This record gives sequence, structure tokens and C-alpha cells, in this order.
Amino acid sequence: MKELELYIHIPFCVQKCFYCDFLSMPVDETVRRHYVRRLIEETEYKSQQYKGYEITSVFFGGGTPSILMETQIAEIMEALQQNFSIQKEAEITIECNPGTLARQKIITYKESGINRISMGLQSANNRELKMLGRIHTYEEFLHNYDLVRKGGIENVNVDLMSALPGQTVSDWERTLKEILKLRPEHISAYSLIIEEGTPFYQTYEEDEQRREEGEEPKYLPNEETEREMYRLTGALLEEKGYMQYEISNYAKKGRECQHNIGYWTRKNYLGLGLGSASLVENVRFSNTSDLQEYLAGDFEEREREVLERREQMEEFMFLGLRMIKGVSRGDFKKAFGVEIEAVYGEVIKKMVSQGLLQQQAGRIFLTEEGISVSNYVMSEFLLKI
Repeated sequence: MKELELYIHIPFCVQKCFYCDFLSMPVDETVRRHYVRRLIEETEYKSQQYKGYEITSVFFGGGTPSILMETQIAEIMEALQQNFSIQKEAEITIECNPGTLARQKIITYKESGINRISMGLQSANNRELKMLGRIHTYEEFLHNYDLVRKGGIENVNVDLMSALPGQTVSDWERTLKEILKLRPEHISAYSLIIEEGTPFYQTYEEDEQRREEGEEPKYLPNEETEREMYRLTGALLEEKGYMQYEISNYAKKGRECQHNIGYWTRKNYLGLGLGSASLVENVRFSNTSDLQEYLAGDFEEREREVLERREQMEEFMFLGLRMIKGVSRGDFKKAFGVEIEAVYGEVIKKMVSQGLLQQQAGRIFLTEEGISVSNYVMSEFLLKI
């Protein structure tokens, strides 16, 4: 059977964080119940098209999936298991925010087949959490983390965010050291991105522009401080046995997030739920992003795009280069029938000469300097028409 990943979008949260541009919103319990019913209907409807596929991973994202009642998550899991062929050892993740968990939720998650929890902490500093618009304190996170461990979940990720307004390298170091005491299996450490349409964009737009232009920002850490935070992250986590396997992700051996690796290596994935995106056999499509349309039972594909060979090559490179081990020459030839130099020889030569790419053992990957300017490097792999 062909392999397929499933992404399940739960677009609800207690309140929007000030930096968040995801498709998410606070709604009442009636809307959440209606949404779960539609999501199960969509699962039954869409699964008919994927009988020849085996599910290798499932990821509940949001929003805050843990805002749903545990019985609702169990109902969704039951629908997935009844309608799809899910591998026995499939990685099944649910994103959870501190302040939305309880002992019974975790017990039900595990009984339903969920074996990985991703906890959105962002910071161990309560001042920073309040500034970000988070609904919880660090102490509430610790309580919820303890519940997760006592509930028998043995694969836990913690999300962290650096380069926050007013944050110093010492502040970030304290957050990292606090989380390392807990020994989660996986840590995702992202730099804050000021996204258009968010409250942070209104507040920090000019500051972000200054930083991008190499000028000294007023509130945000400058570019060198941000790089220092990134270097510190790698050093501290490596010291404690975490392997960096992607630009912003670190894991204990064997605990890499298989679902996200699937995205970066262009595995087939199907999105279920409001606004969710899919890539199946080099065709991209998405669901409606209009909640009322979805609640009315509109599960039809939007923005269907058959990727041309050129676009497939581009994605192979700029997604694959996010991985620390980079891309394989052999995999490129297997996928496209030509040597990678035939398409990207000049670009690779240029990036290597600039010290941004390395070549070793049949692989091409970013150097440390290349990671710091990864957006520039990846843009070079867009083919000119």
C-alpha cells in the first residue's frame, strides 16, 4: 500500500495569541460540537478516495486541539481508525496548550491511540508569556507536563519561542535550562516571526523592518542577538543528548517527529478540517477556510494545483534543505531521472563557494552560516522560467 499522513485541524482556542496568524478562533461549545460532527462526516467521505493508502502518522493541530472534550477526540480517533488503514506503529500526535489539560483527557488520549503530545509552552518566563498573550503561566505548564507523564505518555515535544520583544540571551538560556530539566523527548525552538494581520504586526512592524535592514531595532533583539540565541540552543541541547535534525527541531535519538519529516521530504499527506492543506501524488489542494461553509458540510477541494516537474524539484530542494542532513543526490535522480547538477549545478557551486552549502557522502546540506541565511539559500533553488 502507498503511504499517507493525516493532518486534523482543530481551529479553536481559548483566545488568539498576539503573534498568531494561524486559522484559529474562540467559539462556544455548540459550534465545537457541530464542527466535530462535520469532521467525522468529512473523514467518512474523504476516506473512500484513499482505500489504497496506509496511514503512517496522524497529527492533530490547531488552534488548540486539547480545547475539545476528551470524548470528542476519542470520537474523531474512532472515525479515523474505522475509515482509514492506520499502521500499528503510527505516530499519533495531539497539540495541547497548558491550562487545557486534565488527568482524564490524557488517559482518554492514550486509550484512543494517541502516543505523542506536543505542548505549546513558548517561554518559562511568566512576563514573556503574558506579553505573548498566552493563557497560562509556567507553573500551570509544569502541572500539565506532570499530568502528561503520569498519564503514561512517553513521547513529548515542547514548543519554545526565542527572539521575543525585550528578551535577552540570558532570558532565553534560562528558558532552555528549565525545559532541559524536564527531559522531554523532543524540543521545537522557533524564532518569533512578526506576521501580517496580527496584533504584534501592528506593534512591531517598523521594528521588524529595521532588523531586516540591519538597523538596530527598538524592542526586538537585533540580528546578532538572534543568531547568538540560535547557537546557544544548539550547544545546550547537544550537550544534553538532543540531535538537531531540522533547522528548528531537536530530538533524543529515535524521537524525531515523523509527521513533520514527512512534510519536509514531500510524503503524501491529507488534511481534514477547516482550511487544511493536502499534497497527494504531486497535487496540492485545500479545504474551505470559511467556518460557515465547513459547518454546512462543504468538504470539496479548493485551490487544486497539479505541480509541474519544475515545482516538484524546487520543493524537493527548499523543503529538503530544512533537514540538517540535507538532500540526497540519489533521491533526486530517483525522483526526477536526472543528476542534480544537471538542474542545480551552478547554484550549488555558487552556494558552496559562499560557504553556505556543503557536499558529503552523496548529500548536500546547509552549513552553520547557511542555516543563518537559509531563506536566501532556499530562494536560490527557485528555477527561472
